[in-house]
Amino acid sequence: MTQSLKDLTPRQIVAELDQYIIGQNDAKRNVAIALRNRWRRMNSPADMQNEITPNNILMIGATGVGKTEIARRLAKIADAPFIKVEASKFTEVGYVGRDVESMVRDLVEQSVNMVRNAKKEAVQVKAQQQVEDAILDILIPPVKPANGQHLGFENEKKPDSDAELNERTRERFREKIRSGEMDDRKIDIDVQQNQAPNIGVMGGAIDDLSMMNIQEMIGNMMPKKGKKRKVSIAEARKILLEEEAAKLIDMDEVKEEAIRKAEDAGIIFIDEIDKVASARSGNGGGGPDVSREGVQRDLLPIVEGSAVNTKYGVIHTDHILFIAAGAFHVAKPSDLIPELQGRFPIRVELQSLSEGDFYQILKEPKNALTKQYEAMLAAENVELSFQDDALRELAHIAFEVNSEVENIGARRLQTVLSHLMNDFMFDIPDVIGANAKVVVTKELVGEKLNGLVKNRDLSQFIL
Repeated sequence: MTQSLKDLTPRQIVAELDQYIIGQNDAKRNVAIALRNRWRRMNSPADMQNEITPNNILMIGATGVGKTEIARRLAKIADAPFIKVEASKFTEVGYVGRDVESMVRDLVEQSVNMVRNAKKEAVQVKAQQQVEDAILDILIPPVKPANGQHLGFENEKKPDSDAELNERTRERFREKIRSGEMDDRKIDIDVQQNQAPNIGVMGGAIDDLSMMNIQEMIGNMMPKKGKKRKVSIAEARKILLEEEAAKLIDMDEVKEEAIRKAEDAGIIFIDEIDKVASARSGNGGGGPDVSREGVQRDLLPIVEGSAVNTKYGVIHTDHILFIAAGAFHVAKPSDLIPELQGRFPIRVELQSLSEGDFYQILKEPKNALTKQYEAMLAAENVELSFQDDALRELAHIAFEVNSEVENIGARRLQTVLSHLMNDFMFDIPDVIGANAKVVVTKELVGEKLNGLVKNRDLSQFIL
Protein backbone atom coordinates (compact mmCIF):
# COMPACT_ATOMS: atom_id res chain seq x y z
CA MET A 1 0.00 0.00 0.00
CA THR A 2 2.78 2.43 0.93
CA GLN A 3 4.42 2.15 -2.46
CA SER A 4 1.18 2.60 -4.42
CA LEU A 5 0.15 5.61 -2.34
CA LYS A 6 3.59 7.16 -2.78
CA ASP A 7 2.95 7.21 -6.51
CA LEU A 8 -0.54 8.71 -6.11
CA THR A 9 -0.68 12.42 -5.36
CA PRO A 10 -4.04 13.96 -4.34
CA ARG A 11 -4.51 15.29 -7.89
CA GLN A 12 -3.87 11.85 -9.34
CA ILE A 13 -6.34 10.27 -6.89
CA VAL A 14 -9.00 12.77 -7.99
CA ALA A 15 -8.18 11.98 -11.65
CA GLU A 16 -8.69 8.26 -10.91
CA LEU A 17 -12.05 8.98 -9.25
CA ASP A 18 -13.07 11.17 -12.20
CA GLN A 19 -12.99 8.08 -14.43
CA TYR A 20 -15.97 6.63 -12.53
CA ILE A 21 -17.74 9.50 -10.74
CA ILE A 22 -19.14 12.65 -12.32
CA GLY A 23 -19.03 15.92 -10.36
CA GLN A 24 -18.72 16.11 -6.54
CA ASN A 25 -15.26 17.71 -6.77
CA ASP A 26 -15.29 18.89 -3.15
CA ALA A 27 -15.89 15.34 -1.85
CA LYS A 28 -13.21 13.93 -4.17
CA ARG A 29 -10.64 16.48 -2.99
CA ASN A 30 -11.29 15.68 0.69
CA VAL A 31 -11.08 11.89 0.31
CA ALA A 32 -7.93 12.29 -1.82
CA ILE A 33 -6.29 14.34 0.95
CA ALA A 34 -7.38 11.77 3.56
CA LEU A 35 -5.87 8.95 1.49
CA ARG A 36 -2.59 10.78 0.88
CA ASN A 37 -2.39 11.58 4.60
CA ARG A 38 -2.17 7.82 5.19
CA TRP A 39 1.14 7.70 3.34
CA ARG A 40 2.31 10.93 5.00
CA ARG A 41 1.65 9.49 8.47
CA MET A 42 3.42 6.21 7.75
CA ASN A 43 6.48 8.10 6.50
CA SER A 44 6.62 10.63 9.32
CA PRO A 45 9.02 10.27 12.32
CA ALA A 46 8.24 7.20 14.44
CA ASP A 47 7.40 9.22 17.55
CA MET A 48 4.73 11.16 15.63
CA GLN A 49 3.09 8.27 13.77
CA ASN A 50 0.81 7.29 16.65
CA GLU A 51 -0.11 10.92 17.30
CA ILE A 52 -1.41 11.63 13.79
CA THR A 53 -5.06 10.57 13.60
CA PRO A 54 -7.09 10.34 10.39
CA ASN A 55 -9.51 13.14 9.50
CA ASN A 56 -12.77 11.22 9.36
CA ILE A 57 -15.27 12.53 6.82
CA LEU A 58 -19.02 13.16 7.06
CA MET A 59 -20.70 13.20 3.63
CA ILE A 60 -24.06 14.97 3.41
CA GLY A 61 -26.15 14.40 0.32
CA ALA A 62 -29.31 12.83 -1.11
CA THR A 63 -29.40 9.21 -2.21
CA GLY A 64 -27.81 8.37 -5.55
CA VAL A 65 -25.33 11.27 -5.75
CA GLY A 66 -22.21 9.10 -5.36
CA LYS A 67 -21.38 8.91 -1.63
CA THR A 68 -20.89 5.14 -1.48
CA GLU A 69 -19.24 4.99 -4.90
CA ILE A 70 -16.61 7.57 -3.91
CA ALA A 71 -15.67 5.59 -0.78
CA ARG A 72 -15.64 2.23 -2.59
CA ARG A 73 -13.51 3.50 -5.48
CA LEU A 74 -11.14 5.16 -3.00
CA ALA A 75 -10.55 1.82 -1.27
CA LYS A 76 -9.94 0.16 -4.63
CA ILE A 77 -7.35 2.77 -5.61
CA ALA A 78 -5.50 2.27 -2.31
CA ASP A 79 -5.92 -1.55 -2.36
CA ALA A 80 -7.32 -1.12 1.15
CA PRO A 81 -9.77 -3.30 3.13
CA PHE A 82 -13.23 -1.72 2.83
CA ILE A 83 -16.50 -2.39 4.63
CA LYS A 84 -19.88 -0.66 4.20
CA VAL A 85 -22.35 -0.86 7.08
CA GLU A 86 -25.78 0.66 7.64
CA ALA A 87 -25.94 2.57 10.92
CA SER A 88 -29.67 1.83 11.05
CA LYS A 89 -29.06 -1.91 11.40
CA PHE A 90 -28.00 -1.29 14.99
CA THR A 91 -31.41 0.15 15.94
CA GLU A 92 -33.49 -3.02 15.69
CA VAL A 93 -35.97 -3.47 18.53
CA GLY A 94 -34.41 -5.40 21.39
CA TYR A 95 -30.90 -5.03 19.96
CA VAL A 96 -30.02 -1.45 20.82
CA GLY A 97 -26.41 -0.90 19.79
CA ARG A 98 -26.17 -4.59 19.01
CA ASP A 99 -22.57 -5.68 18.45
CA VAL A 100 -21.31 -2.48 16.83
CA GLU A 101 -17.83 -4.07 16.92
CA SER A 102 -18.95 -6.51 14.20
CA MET A 103 -18.06 -3.86 11.58
CA VAL A 104 -14.41 -4.01 12.69
CA ARG A 105 -14.44 -7.81 12.66
CA ASP A 106 -15.86 -7.74 9.12
CA LEU A 107 -13.06 -5.35 8.10
CA VAL A 108 -10.42 -7.74 9.47
CA GLU A 109 -12.09 -10.65 7.65
CA GLN A 110 -11.91 -8.65 4.43
CA SER A 111 -8.27 -7.81 5.10
CA VAL A 112 -7.40 -11.49 5.74
CA ASN A 113 -9.02 -12.47 2.43
CA MET A 114 -7.06 -9.77 0.58
CA VAL A 115 -3.71 -10.80 2.10
CA ARG A 116 -4.43 -14.51 1.61
CA ASN A 117 -5.27 -13.97 -2.07
CA ALA A 118 -2.09 -11.94 -2.55
CA LYS A 119 -0.04 -14.74 -0.96
CA LYS A 120 -1.78 -17.31 -3.15
CA GLU A 121 -0.77 -15.33 -6.23
CA ALA A 122 2.83 -15.36 -5.01
CA VAL A 123 2.91 -19.18 -4.65
CA GLN A 124 0.77 -19.88 -7.72
CA VAL A 125 3.60 -21.22 -9.91
CA LYS A 126 4.89 -23.61 -7.24
CA ALA A 127 1.37 -24.76 -6.39
CA GLN A 128 0.60 -25.45 -10.07
CA GLN A 129 3.75 -27.57 -10.33
CA GLN A 130 2.68 -29.62 -7.31
CA VAL A 131 -0.85 -30.02 -8.68
CA GLU A 132 0.55 -31.29 -12.00
CA ASP A 133 2.72 -33.79 -10.10
CA ALA A 134 -0.29 -34.97 -8.05
CA ILE A 135 -2.44 -35.49 -11.17
CA LEU A 136 0.43 -37.30 -12.94
CA ASP A 137 0.89 -39.58 -9.91
CA ILE A 138 -2.78 -40.59 -10.29
CA LEU A 139 -2.54 -41.10 -14.07
CA ILE A 140 0.96 -42.65 -14.27
CA PRO A 141 2.45 -43.64 -10.91
CA PRO A 142 6.23 -43.07 -10.87
CA VAL A 143 8.58 -46.06 -11.12
CA LYS A 144 11.68 -46.13 -8.96
CA PRO A 145 14.85 -47.65 -10.46
CA ALA A 146 15.64 -51.09 -8.98
CA ASN A 147 18.69 -51.39 -6.71
CA GLY A 148 21.84 -52.02 -8.68
CA GLN A 149 20.11 -51.53 -11.99
CA HIS A 150 23.03 -49.44 -13.21
CA LEU A 151 25.48 -52.29 -12.53
CA GLY A 152 26.37 -55.26 -14.77
CA PHE A 153 26.74 -55.85 -18.49
CA GLU A 154 23.12 -56.90 -19.05
CA ASN A 155 21.74 -53.59 -17.90
CA GLU A 156 24.23 -51.64 -19.98
CA LYS A 157 22.72 -53.16 -23.15
CA LYS A 158 19.28 -51.77 -22.24
CA PRO A 159 19.47 -48.08 -23.09
CA ASP A 160 15.95 -47.34 -21.82
CA SER A 161 15.21 -48.50 -18.30
CA ASP A 162 11.63 -48.70 -16.96
CA ALA A 163 12.23 -45.61 -14.83
CA GLU A 164 13.41 -43.56 -17.85
CA LEU A 165 10.44 -44.68 -19.97
CA ASN A 166 8.11 -43.83 -17.12
CA GLU A 167 9.64 -40.38 -16.75
CA ARG A 168 9.38 -39.66 -20.48
CA THR A 169 5.73 -40.75 -20.51
CA ARG A 170 5.00 -38.52 -17.51
CA GLU A 171 6.55 -35.53 -19.28
CA ARG A 172 4.44 -36.16 -22.40
CA PHE A 173 1.33 -36.34 -20.26
CA ARG A 174 2.41 -33.19 -18.38
CA GLU A 175 2.45 -31.29 -21.70
CA LYS A 176 -1.03 -32.62 -22.53
CA ILE A 177 -2.34 -31.52 -19.13
CA ARG A 178 -0.85 -28.05 -19.60
CA SER A 179 -2.31 -27.68 -23.10
CA GLY A 180 -5.77 -28.74 -21.88
CA GLU A 181 -5.99 -31.85 -24.09
CA MET A 182 -6.94 -34.04 -21.11
CA ASP A 183 -9.31 -31.64 -19.33
CA ASP A 184 -12.35 -33.90 -19.84
CA ARG A 185 -10.73 -37.10 -18.58
CA LYS A 186 -12.10 -38.31 -15.22
CA ILE A 187 -9.84 -39.18 -12.30
CA ASP A 188 -10.35 -40.05 -8.61
CA ILE A 189 -8.96 -37.55 -6.10
CA ASP A 190 -9.00 -37.25 -2.31
CA VAL A 191 -10.72 -34.08 -1.07
CA GLN A 192 -10.22 -32.91 2.52
CA GLN A 193 -13.45 -32.30 4.42
CA ASN A 194 -13.71 -30.42 7.68
CA GLN A 195 -16.07 -32.26 9.99
CA ALA A 196 -16.95 -29.23 12.17
CA PRO A 197 -20.65 -29.40 13.00
CA ASN A 198 -23.03 -26.45 13.19
CA ILE A 199 -23.39 -25.62 16.86
CA GLY A 200 -26.26 -23.94 18.67
CA VAL A 201 -26.08 -22.77 22.27
CA MET A 202 -28.99 -23.24 24.67
CA GLY A 203 -29.63 -20.80 27.45
CA GLY A 204 -28.44 -17.21 27.58
CA ALA A 205 -27.35 -15.05 24.68
CA ILE A 206 -23.83 -15.44 23.32
CA ASP A 207 -22.00 -12.88 21.20
CA ASP A 208 -20.80 -13.53 17.64
CA LEU A 209 -17.09 -13.63 18.52
CA SER A 210 -17.54 -16.27 21.23
CA MET A 211 -19.69 -18.33 18.87
CA MET A 212 -17.02 -18.18 16.13
CA ASN A 213 -14.28 -19.14 18.59
CA ILE A 214 -16.27 -22.13 19.90
CA GLN A 215 -16.97 -23.38 16.37
CA GLU A 216 -13.34 -22.93 15.30
CA MET A 217 -12.04 -24.72 18.42
CA ILE A 218 -14.35 -27.71 17.92
CA GLY A 219 -13.56 -27.71 14.19
CA ASN A 220 -9.83 -27.97 14.94
CA MET A 221 -10.45 -30.85 17.38
CA MET A 222 -12.45 -32.87 14.84
CA PRO A 223 -10.33 -35.00 12.48
CA LYS A 224 -10.22 -33.88 8.87
CA LYS A 225 -11.75 -36.62 6.76
CA GLY A 226 -10.78 -37.35 3.17
CA LYS A 227 -13.46 -38.11 0.59
CA LYS A 228 -12.97 -39.73 -2.79
CA ARG A 229 -14.42 -37.80 -5.71
CA LYS A 230 -14.49 -38.62 -9.41
CA VAL A 231 -13.93 -35.37 -11.27
CA SER A 232 -12.53 -34.16 -14.58
CA ILE A 233 -8.87 -33.13 -14.69
CA ALA A 234 -9.93 -29.49 -15.25
CA GLU A 235 -11.99 -29.55 -12.04
CA ALA A 236 -9.33 -31.52 -10.16
CA ARG A 237 -6.80 -28.84 -11.05
CA LYS A 238 -8.98 -26.16 -9.40
CA ILE A 239 -9.68 -28.20 -6.25
CA LEU A 240 -6.08 -29.32 -5.76
CA LEU A 241 -4.71 -25.83 -6.53
CA GLU A 242 -6.68 -24.41 -3.59
CA GLU A 243 -5.39 -27.15 -1.28
CA GLU A 244 -1.75 -26.90 -2.42
CA ALA A 245 -1.73 -23.08 -2.25
CA ALA A 246 -3.18 -23.24 1.28
CA LYS A 247 -0.37 -25.60 2.34
CA LEU A 248 2.29 -23.19 1.03
CA ILE A 249 0.87 -20.17 2.90
CA ASP A 250 1.84 -19.40 6.49
CA MET A 251 -1.51 -18.42 8.05
CA ASP A 252 0.14 -16.86 11.12
CA GLU A 253 2.00 -14.49 8.82
CA VAL A 254 -1.24 -13.78 6.93
CA LYS A 255 -3.07 -12.91 10.16
CA GLU A 256 -0.34 -10.55 11.36
CA GLU A 257 -0.14 -8.77 8.00
CA ALA A 258 -3.94 -8.57 7.71
CA ILE A 259 -4.30 -6.97 11.16
CA ARG A 260 -1.58 -4.45 10.25
CA LYS A 261 -3.24 -3.70 6.88
CA ALA A 262 -6.64 -3.20 8.48
CA GLU A 263 -5.21 -0.89 11.17
CA ASP A 264 -3.14 1.26 8.80
CA ALA A 265 -5.25 1.18 5.62
CA GLY A 266 -8.77 0.07 6.55
CA ILE A 267 -11.78 2.16 5.50
CA ILE A 268 -15.18 1.76 7.18
CA PHE A 269 -18.11 3.45 5.43
CA ILE A 270 -21.04 4.05 7.81
CA ASP A 271 -24.13 4.77 5.71
CA GLU A 272 -27.44 6.22 6.90
CA ILE A 273 -25.80 7.92 9.88
CA ASP A 274 -28.69 10.40 9.84
CA LYS A 275 -31.09 7.58 10.82
CA VAL A 276 -29.46 7.38 14.26
CA ALA A 277 -29.46 11.16 14.74
CA SER A 278 -32.42 12.28 16.85
CA ALA A 279 -33.88 15.72 16.12
CA ARG A 280 -33.50 17.81 19.28
CA SER A 281 -36.88 19.45 19.59
CA GLY A 282 -36.43 20.37 23.25
CA ASN A 283 -39.48 18.43 24.42
CA GLY A 284 -37.48 15.67 26.08
CA GLY A 285 -39.00 12.62 24.50
CA GLY A 286 -37.88 9.05 24.69
CA GLY A 287 -38.60 5.85 22.83
CA PRO A 288 -36.72 5.76 19.53
CA ASP A 289 -34.65 8.85 20.40
CA VAL A 290 -33.09 7.01 23.33
CA SER A 291 -32.39 4.05 21.05
CA ARG A 292 -30.70 6.27 18.46
CA GLU A 293 -28.52 8.05 20.98
CA GLY A 294 -27.55 4.68 22.43
CA VAL A 295 -26.31 3.59 19.01
CA GLN A 296 -24.26 6.77 18.65
CA ARG A 297 -22.66 6.16 22.04
CA ASP A 298 -21.80 2.60 20.98
CA LEU A 299 -20.25 3.88 17.75
CA LEU A 300 -18.22 6.52 19.59
CA PRO A 301 -15.46 4.32 21.14
CA ILE A 302 -14.94 2.51 17.81
CA VAL A 303 -14.47 5.81 15.95
CA GLU A 304 -12.40 7.36 18.77
CA GLY A 305 -10.03 4.42 18.80
CA SER A 306 -10.31 1.22 20.81
CA ALA A 307 -9.05 -2.36 20.87
CA VAL A 308 -11.44 -4.90 19.36
CA ASN A 309 -11.08 -8.65 19.78
CA THR A 310 -11.37 -10.64 16.55
CA LYS A 311 -10.79 -14.31 15.75
CA TYR A 312 -7.46 -13.27 14.17
CA GLY A 313 -6.21 -11.15 17.07
CA VAL A 314 -6.69 -7.73 18.62
CA ILE A 315 -7.08 -4.77 16.26
CA HIS A 316 -6.74 -1.11 17.25
CA THR A 317 -9.13 1.23 15.44
CA ASP A 318 -7.18 4.47 16.08
CA HIS A 319 -5.97 4.84 12.47
CA ILE A 320 -8.88 3.33 10.55
CA LEU A 321 -10.50 5.92 8.27
CA PHE A 322 -14.22 6.31 8.97
CA ILE A 323 -16.44 7.88 6.31
CA ALA A 324 -20.02 8.48 7.45
CA ALA A 325 -22.81 9.47 5.09
CA GLY A 326 -26.44 10.42 5.22
CA ALA A 327 -29.11 12.40 3.40
CA PHE A 328 -30.04 14.45 6.52
CA HIS A 329 -33.49 15.30 5.17
CA VAL A 330 -35.12 15.30 8.62
CA ALA A 331 -32.26 15.39 11.10
CA LYS A 332 -29.25 17.70 10.81
CA PRO A 333 -25.56 16.88 11.38
CA SER A 334 -25.78 19.01 14.54
CA ASP A 335 -28.36 16.51 15.89
CA LEU A 336 -25.60 13.94 16.34
CA ILE A 337 -24.17 13.86 19.86
CA PRO A 338 -21.32 16.42 20.17
CA GLU A 339 -18.68 13.76 20.88
CA LEU A 340 -19.49 11.93 17.62
CA GLN A 341 -19.65 15.18 15.66
CA GLY A 342 -16.13 15.97 16.88
CA ARG A 343 -14.87 12.68 15.45
CA PHE A 344 -15.96 13.67 11.93
CA PRO A 345 -14.18 17.01 11.51
CA ILE A 346 -14.38 17.10 7.69
CA ARG A 347 -17.89 17.77 6.42
CA VAL A 348 -18.63 17.60 2.73
CA GLU A 349 -21.93 18.47 1.11
CA LEU A 350 -22.59 16.60 -2.14
CA GLN A 351 -24.61 18.40 -4.76
CA SER A 352 -27.80 17.06 -6.32
CA LEU A 353 -27.25 15.87 -9.89
CA SER A 354 -28.33 18.10 -12.78
CA GLU A 355 -29.56 17.05 -16.21
CA GLY A 356 -26.08 17.75 -17.59
CA ASP A 357 -24.57 15.46 -14.93
CA PHE A 358 -26.94 12.66 -16.00
CA TYR A 359 -25.79 13.07 -19.61
CA GLN A 360 -22.14 12.82 -18.55
CA ILE A 361 -22.87 9.80 -16.32
CA LEU A 362 -24.36 8.01 -19.33
CA LYS A 363 -21.44 8.88 -21.59
CA GLU A 364 -18.12 9.31 -19.78
CA PRO A 365 -17.38 6.88 -16.88
CA LYS A 366 -15.51 3.66 -17.59
CA ASN A 367 -18.41 1.69 -16.14
CA ALA A 368 -21.22 3.80 -17.71
CA LEU A 369 -24.57 1.98 -17.99
CA THR A 370 -24.54 2.44 -21.75
CA LYS A 371 -21.15 0.69 -21.95
CA GLN A 372 -22.48 -2.12 -19.75
CA TYR A 373 -25.39 -2.74 -22.14
CA GLU A 374 -23.01 -2.61 -25.12
CA ALA A 375 -20.82 -5.26 -23.47
CA MET A 376 -23.80 -7.51 -22.69
CA LEU A 377 -25.11 -7.39 -26.25
CA ALA A 378 -21.59 -7.90 -27.63
CA ALA A 379 -21.71 -11.30 -25.87
CA GLU A 380 -24.65 -12.10 -28.23
CA ASN A 381 -22.66 -10.74 -31.23
CA VAL A 382 -25.04 -7.77 -31.48
CA GLU A 383 -23.60 -4.29 -31.90
CA LEU A 384 -25.34 -1.64 -29.78
CA SER A 385 -24.78 2.11 -30.11
CA PHE A 386 -26.40 5.20 -28.59
CA GLN A 387 -26.72 8.45 -30.54
CA ASP A 388 -25.73 11.60 -28.66
CA ASP A 389 -29.26 13.04 -28.91
CA ALA A 390 -30.63 9.83 -27.40
CA LEU A 391 -28.33 10.17 -24.38
CA ARG A 392 -29.44 13.77 -23.85
CA GLU A 393 -33.10 12.70 -24.06
CA LEU A 394 -32.50 9.87 -21.56
CA ALA A 395 -30.83 12.35 -19.18
CA HIS A 396 -33.77 14.75 -19.59
CA ILE A 397 -36.37 12.05 -18.85
CA ALA A 398 -34.48 10.75 -15.79
CA PHE A 399 -34.15 14.29 -14.44
CA GLU A 400 -37.88 14.97 -15.03
CA VAL A 401 -38.98 11.81 -13.24
CA ASN A 402 -36.68 12.63 -10.31
CA SER A 403 -38.22 16.12 -10.12
CA GLU A 404 -41.83 14.91 -10.20
CA VAL A 405 -41.66 11.81 -8.01
CA GLU A 406 -38.81 11.01 -5.64
CA ASN A 407 -35.23 12.17 -6.23
CA ILE A 408 -33.14 9.01 -6.14
CA GLY A 409 -30.21 10.51 -8.05
CA ALA A 410 -28.27 8.53 -10.61
CA ARG A 411 -30.09 5.30 -9.70
CA ARG A 412 -33.00 6.63 -11.76
CA LEU A 413 -30.90 6.08 -14.89
CA GLN A 414 -30.86 2.32 -14.28
CA THR A 415 -34.66 2.12 -14.31
CA VAL A 416 -35.06 4.43 -17.31
CA LEU A 417 -32.47 2.47 -19.33
CA SER A 418 -34.03 -0.82 -18.24
CA HIS A 419 -37.45 0.32 -19.55
CA LEU A 420 -35.82 1.40 -22.80
CA MET A 421 -33.79 -1.78 -23.37
CA ASN A 422 -36.11 -4.50 -22.03
CA ASP A 423 -37.72 -5.28 -25.42
CA PHE A 424 -34.30 -5.63 -27.07
CA MET A 425 -32.95 -7.77 -24.22
CA PHE A 426 -35.98 -10.07 -24.59
CA ASP A 427 -35.87 -10.34 -28.40
CA ILE A 428 -32.15 -11.16 -28.60
CA PRO A 429 -31.18 -13.72 -29.91
CA ASP A 430 -34.58 -15.22 -30.95
CA VAL A 431 -35.96 -12.31 -33.00
CA ILE A 432 -32.83 -10.16 -33.39
CA GLY A 433 -30.08 -12.56 -34.42
CA ALA A 434 -26.30 -12.42 -34.31
CA ASN A 435 -24.36 -9.77 -36.28
CA ALA A 436 -27.28 -7.34 -36.02
CA LYS A 437 -26.83 -3.65 -35.23
CA VAL A 438 -29.09 -1.82 -32.77
CA VAL A 439 -28.98 1.99 -32.81
CA VAL A 440 -30.79 3.90 -30.04
CA THR A 441 -32.08 7.21 -31.41
CA LYS A 442 -33.83 10.16 -29.77
CA GLU A 443 -37.09 9.14 -31.49
CA LEU A 444 -36.85 5.61 -30.08
CA VAL A 445 -36.28 6.97 -26.56
CA GLY A 446 -39.26 9.31 -26.91
CA GLU A 447 -41.50 6.54 -28.23
CA LYS A 448 -40.72 4.13 -25.39
CA LEU A 449 -40.36 6.51 -22.41
CA ASN A 450 -42.25 9.78 -22.89
CA GLY A 451 -45.56 8.20 -21.88
CA LEU A 452 -44.10 7.31 -18.50
CA VAL A 453 -43.25 10.92 -17.73
CA LYS A 454 -46.56 12.34 -18.92
CA ASN A 455 -48.61 9.92 -16.86
CA ARG A 456 -47.70 11.17 -13.42
CA ASP A 457 -49.86 8.63 -11.60
CA LEU A 458 -48.02 5.79 -13.28
CA SER A 459 -44.61 7.40 -12.78
CA GLN A 460 -45.08 7.10 -9.01
CA PHE A 461 -44.54 3.38 -9.41
CA ILE A 462 -41.26 3.77 -11.30
CA LEU A 463 -38.16 3.26 -9.23
